[in-house]
Amino acid sequence: MSSPSSAPDEGLQAISCARRFSRYLARMLDSQPWLAAALAASIDGPLAAEQMQRFVAAREAASGSAEAALRPVLRQLRIWVLCHLVVRDLVRGAPLDEVTETMTVLAEVAVRHAHQVLRTALVQRYGQPLSPTGWEQELLVIGMGKLGGRELNVSSDIDLIFVYPEDGDTGGTKVISNFEFFERLGKQLIQALAEITEHGQVFRVDMRLRPNGDSGPLVCSFDMLENYFMTQGREWERYAWIKARVLQGERWTELQNIARPFVFRKYLDFGAINAMRSLHAQIRREVTRRDRINNIKLGPGGIREIEFLAQVFQLIRGGRDTALQVRPTLKALALLPERSILDAETVAELSAAYEFLRRLEHRLQYLDDAQTHDLPANDHDQALIAKAMGFADYPALLATLEAHRTRVSHHFDCVFGDPSEEDHSLDATWAHAEDLDSVVPALGELGYRHPRAGAERLAAIHASPRYRQLPNNIKSRFDALMPRLIEAAAGTPGPDDTLARCLDLMEAIGRRGAYLALLQQYPQALRRVADLMGASRWGAQFLARHPILLDEMLDARNLEAPPDWPAFRASLGAEMDALEPDMERQMDLMRERHHAQVFRLLTQDLAGLLTVEKLADHLSELADLMLDLTVPLCWRKIKIRHRDTPRFAVISYGKLGGKELGYASDLDIVFLYDDDAPEAPEVYTRLAQRTNTWLSSQTAAGQLFETDLRLRPNGESGLIATSLEAFRKYQLESAWVWEHQALTRARFSAGERAIGEAFERIRDEVLRLPRELDALRAEVLAMRQKMRDAHGGKSALFDLKHDPGGLIDVEFLIQYLVLGHAHAHPRLTGNLGNIALLRIAGELGLIPPALAAACADSYRELRRLQHRQRLNDRPSRVDPDEAGRARQPVLALWESVFGI
Repeated sequence: MSSPSSAPDEGLQAISCARRFSRYLARMLDSQPWLAAALAASIDGPLAAEQMQRFVAAREAASGSAEAALRPVLRQLRIWVLCHLVVRDLVRGAPLDEVTETMTVLAEVAVRHAHQVLRTALVQRYGQPLSPTGWEQELLVIGMGKLGGRELNVSSDIDLIFVYPEDGDTGGTKVISNFEFFERLGKQLIQALAEITEHGQVFRVDMRLRPNGDSGPLVCSFDMLENYFMTQGREWERYAWIKARVLQGERWTELQNIARPFVFRKYLDFGAINAMRSLHAQIRREVTRRDRINNIKLGPGGIREIEFLAQVFQLIRGGRDTALQVRPTLKALALLPERSILDAETVAELSAAYEFLRRLEHRLQYLDDAQTHDLPANDHDQALIAKAMGFADYPALLATLEAHRTRVSHHFDCVFGDPSEEDHSLDATWAHAEDLDSVVPALGELGYRHPRAGAERLAAIHASPRYRQLPNNIKSRFDALMPRLIEAAAGTPGPDDTLARCLDLMEAIGRRGAYLALLQQYPQALRRVADLMGASRWGAQFLARHPILLDEMLDARNLEAPPDWPAFRASLGAEMDALEPDMERQMDLMRERHHAQVFRLLTQDLAGLLTVEKLADHLSELADLMLDLTVPLCWRKIKIRHRDTPRFAVISYGKLGGKELGYASDLDIVFLYDDDAPEAPEVYTRLAQRTNTWLSSQTAAGQLFETDLRLRPNGESGLIATSLEAFRKYQLESAWVWEHQALTRARFSAGERAIGEAFERIRDEVLRLPRELDALRAEVLAMRQKMRDAHGGKSALFDLKHDPGGLIDVEFLIQYLVLGHAHAHPRLTGNLGNIALLRIAGELGLIPPALAAACADSYRELRRLQHRQRLNDRPSRVDPDEAGRARQPVLALWESVFGI
């Protein structure tokens, strides 16, 4: 460890070492006598804002006039900070984030100090700028680009935008408008920073990112900015505003609320890829025109391409995933693997390249404090840069640089390459779609079994006013997709049905450029869409209703991963809390997330990864989760409530109660509460109504569930929310046998668990009541006959649900066994599912064990057939021969139990 007396010597040695690689440092040391001692005292650690502020305050005090000292002091501050970084970076190995953060802090300190000094002088002359209602107004200084992202390089200019909240006038004796006041302040601020004096300049200031660029006013009000975004904002400005950050001014939340909807679209915005591809092409043409291929910022594989890679996904998804609204490039990249947008290896390569290129950028700029990104042309500087980067010679540096740039270019082209640039063999087929004589043979050659029907559908779309009136940019995407869609559909087992369903989808999304851009950009997604369309008519309709789910088709890992329901619940719960109190957005988000999970299960189902039973378990758990999130959200919306947490529960019956939920099943639910407060009936009725509305309402994002509340006590004439005591009394004294049958498949799904446990005790008590078997048999058979009369025998086909030997027969058999024997055999009261209850009844000797096992197999097969039919949106009816073997054990058990 060095002694105190040796520390200054070590500092001077470090400074001497660093000046070999920086002519700027050498010039400053020779021209600024105070600098060497200041550096020696500071280079042992990073510089913070407080140190910079003390530097300014000390020199300002020595001058005696803040306004007179402003320019020289800020320029001396920059000299010290930049030379400090040269030594820290080149000799002490400061990490990249220290360098960029220090430069960002320097800009913040300089802007805020200059603003304070200059505003004070203007207020003394004109008075405070005020709104018409007398509120003091402020100038918001917005840092853009690398300043906004806290990534400023060592010789960077700073991109600024000046905004003020409200128009009005100043309150002094010499009155000017707020616009004039802030325009003067903005001009003076620019001069204070950018004017070149004998001490140099603090920062070059670039104002071209303001509304209308150089031709626009220097400052604008909130109203003007919002109007500009709505009427004139361009795609490249959305990209620029990702990094916007208020450096000075307190009303930044209002500004964010104006800018965020412009930058981040509410839904997925894959059109951003085309916009940014076009912007990059302009940059690439300019680089080529100026022969700047060796520019490490703008050239191929350079810094800008890495920034584009991060920011395009922020534009696409940031509106839905607010975590992606971060500003720094490396932080944005780091979020992509966990969302399966880019893989971890790709992000690691991009991050390593970004750090290498930024370090190289700084060493190029340390030479002469020039804002350059071009590799040096002379041998001397090439050798200096190589040594400063830790390489033995310049060729070794170039080899590593080229490896990084090659990897960046590869990843950039994977994301931004245009798959539809090349001609497709079916381009002419779509272009001449109305010429049936040429299209029919073309479809026949592709393997379509009914080519004329497909050709007529294509011709109808091509000739339709809807297609012909598409805006040119959307029409070009539509035209690029159609040949590829025809080809993809032809590659599926049932090409004719697949094409028809794909065309339904195209008509549904035809005017929504973002979805067309997604399918255009990602051919693998189009192939997966075609496979889904061919495999399931219900899935095709679901996707057409919710095209936002196209995003799910991008990454097969999303589709294959088993659900992690606890993690999903925690994530969705946090998102819903963050959106409070925006009920509309909460309802949409819950629907979007629910639909996405259903869609993932659908793809796993179609891939054969799930049994019908496992699928039903997942769908039932997902529904429980949604119910459990909904209740507290709805409770918060009730203005007058007498407690923090509701004593309220949701009881599920039917498919959800038996954990046999299907894709399109409705929810049979009952609402219970246990609360003695006088206002409880009214409050919980309101909560039940809100919960039901939340679940069943159609919003822009669709519907969560159809709900059925008719199983509550007294049915449709009963109260929507029932007290626990009233529910018990009804079940014991007034309920019909069929209501006790329904209770065999009821369970607690959501809300307060203590009420759920109390419900389970009531359920157990009711199911274990002694019953006279002959009377019970008569009641069950009468109810079954009513259902057969209403639903069965309607077709020559076998109704899997309602006909004798079908699913309802199995359910009635089990319900009879539970109600008739649970008083003697408590095991039968468990809500274990029909298959488990059949097994238990066999073990108890209530039915022949072999017949119980055969009937359980039949139940599985009947559910499988029913699920297959529903996947293709067909009625639950099949050829009697197909279900014949499955029916026989059910009919045999029915005869064994009921004697008929």
